[in-house]
Amino acid sequence: MKTVALVTDQVSLPIDYDMPPLLAACREVGLAPEVCDWNDTSVDWSRFDVVVPRSPWTYVDRLPDFLAWCEAVEASTRLLNPVSIARWVLDKHYIADLAARGVPVVPTRYVHRDTDRAQAVRELLAEHPEAKEIVVKPTIGAYSKDVQRFARSLADEAVGYVGKLLDNGAEVMLQPYLESVDRRGETDLTFFNEEYSHAIRKSAMLMPDGTVNVPTLDTRAARVADPDEQEVALAALDAAASHLGIERPLLYGRVDLIRDDDGGPVVLELDLCEPSLNLPFTDTGATRFARALLKRLEV
Repeated sequence: MKTVALVTDQVSLPIDYDMPPLLAACREVGLAPEVCDWNDTSVDWSRFDVVVPRSPWTYVDRLPDFLAWCEAVEASTRLLNPVSIARWVLDKHYIADLAARGVPVVPTRYVHRDTDRAQAVRELLAEHPEAKEIVVKPTIGAYSKDVQRFARSLADEAVGYVGKLLDNGAEVMLQPYLESVDRRGETDLTFFNEEYSHAIRKSAMLMPDGTVNVPTLDTRAARVADPDEQEVALAALDAAASHLGIERPLLYGRVDLIRDDDGGPVVLELDLCEPSLNLPFTDTGATRFARALLKRLEV
């Protein structure tokens, strides 16, 4: 029986709603899953046939440590998805790589420490005169941590917030706030072995008053992704594999889309390392994931 480490941490496990159905599905297909903490130095990762990051979400504040952990695991056993994926996708500069390969994405401008932050905000607003608001976010983060939206009239406050993030050691990205997310939410599509499994609608997280809603289960609902959404999501997965030189399909991935001002789907985020896969919203998704994993282990 193949052994599987499903990796989390003590802080994140209570909000990992995927773990219970995934554990059950793995056992049903004949795998031996074990929940492990990536911070637990007593774990011998080499004893597992495969190690699968599921909810090690404390990595946000310790990214170098997490990447070092990924490299150590990959040196001793099979890590899925591989460390090259983690190194690339955990920093949202990947949006530029997707755009360079023709994937429709939310327009993004990056602000580094030596960038004129006020000019960057002015230029983004000038490039998108229809945008009533902009979004400021760190390039490394999860669950909308430290992400805020600002009205066009509050550009100076946005500049100040950019400076605050930069002063705290982050690099920053600026995006126009696409109003369709308030009306339609975002669509999060889940894939296993790059085959579409299921999708959800997630309500807007960023509120006009600066508060950020936690993405709890009651902010999500099952839905079937439209054909054009599935097409864009697959293009993003293909672009990721092409950019990184990975030939085989990725074991799992989630692509988050919203509609732009013309109604077309654009990539908001791509999560290929430790995504929430919204398994409670599908009757068969956990089983598809477990079968995809079993198929990989048979190769």
